[in-house]
Amino acid sequence: MNSYEAAQNARKAAIQLAAIDSNKKNEALKAIAAALEENKYEIEKANTVDLENSQKEQVAMPLLKRLKFDEVKIKDVVQGIQSLIGLEDPVGKVQIKTELDTDLILTRVASPIGVIGVIFESRPDALIQISTLCLKSGNAVLLKGGSEAKETNKILYQIIKNATEKVGIPEGWIALMETRQDVNDILKMDKLIDLLIPRGSNEFVSYIMKNSNIPVMGHADGICHTYVDQEADCDLAVKVVTDSKVQYVAVCNALETLLVHKDIAPVFLPKLKASLDEHKVILKGCAQTRKIISVQKADETDWETEYLDYILSVKVVDSLQEAIDHINKYGSGHTDCIVTKNEEKANAFMMLVDSGNVFHNVSTRFSDGFRYGFGAEVGVSTAKIHARGPVGIEGLLIYKYRVSGNGHIVADYATGKKHFTHKRIISF
Repeated sequence: MNSYEAAQNARKAAIQLAAIDSNKKNEALKAIAAALEENKYEIEKANTVDLENSQKEQVAMPLLKRLKFDEVKIKDVVQGIQSLIGLEDPVGKVQIKTELDTDLILTRVASPIGVIGVIFESRPDALIQISTLCLKSGNAVLLKGGSEAKETNKILYQIIKNATEKVGIPEGWIALMETRQDVNDILKMDKLIDLLIPRGSNEFVSYIMKNSNIPVMGHADGICHTYVDQEADCDLAVKVVTDSKVQYVAVCNALETLLVHKDIAPVFLPKLKASLDEHKVILKGCAQTRKIISVQKADETDWETEYLDYILSVKVVDSLQEAIDHINKYGSGHTDCIVTKNEEKANAFMMLVDSGNVFHNVSTRFSDGFRYGFGAEVGVSTAKIHARGPVGIEGLLIYKYRVSGNGHIVADYATGKKHFTHKRIISF
């Protein structure tokens, strides 16, 4: 089956999927979770092939870490599916209800987007998260993973496809694309695909946006910052910054640039360096940083870099405003944090930093759909469209307006025979 046929089938399936009740969708999600556990050894075997091939091709270490899909990862994605099952089904939920006039009722109802095309990087767990979220939200999905995860993606796709079709989910609701030509084909299918979600480099996301008429939602780099204010608790700041950087370095919500107020830097930076030295983190600092601790020199390029590795750039700043300005200039709009005991400063930071996720005294690693209670995420949107931040179920929904009456006609209102009441019954 070629990509065009797959998209046509997905369009047909999406129409049926939008009307499937919550119990049936949850039954399908349970079937996926069970099938993943039943086939975990086959999944690990396929993943081993991908890892070995990638090592031969000398794929970068951060990508290898993302590619690994072992029993622990399987347990994590199953847990995510269980969480998703427990969430309320938002499809069909009335968001707004207004009486336009007696017996003339307007409602706005949450509905699936339709067919979603997702082009993602080497993480096989992303395939499961994306497909299960699309299923719960009533959307069909076309998936294109990286070639480095080819074997793992194939077996995961087949498991999900078989498990869901056995319980009555429409055939064709999910399809896996495998070639570069498929990507080019997908970009031209604006009559069949309603939304594209690319997950990759800045260059890749920009390419998708420039070469398709399909609406695009996604993010590229995750250049995340933490600002340690002069009124921060030093020990708390060390803990938060260390976790943000080293808990898992090869992800978009890991810390890449640290900003430190000049008044706390002489005390804080030596403590932080001792903590990060235990994890062999390479520090690169500005001139003021290098006067306090021994680190490599940072330049303009470092402020613009997503390392996805055990490297952290550090800059000493004179004020909260300088920190905010730096973040808004060099950040990617992903996740940024302030560490301070001053609530007023924290509120100012979270109001003025132009990012989808703004934190106070917590690790940037909390920026995640599962940790937010969304069940999982299809990605993190740094755009300013209908969805921003981790995109869970609600980010995969749009709405439609329904108007019900009893022979109402516009002529009666045009002539003044009748008048609108516009009485709000339910507000979103």
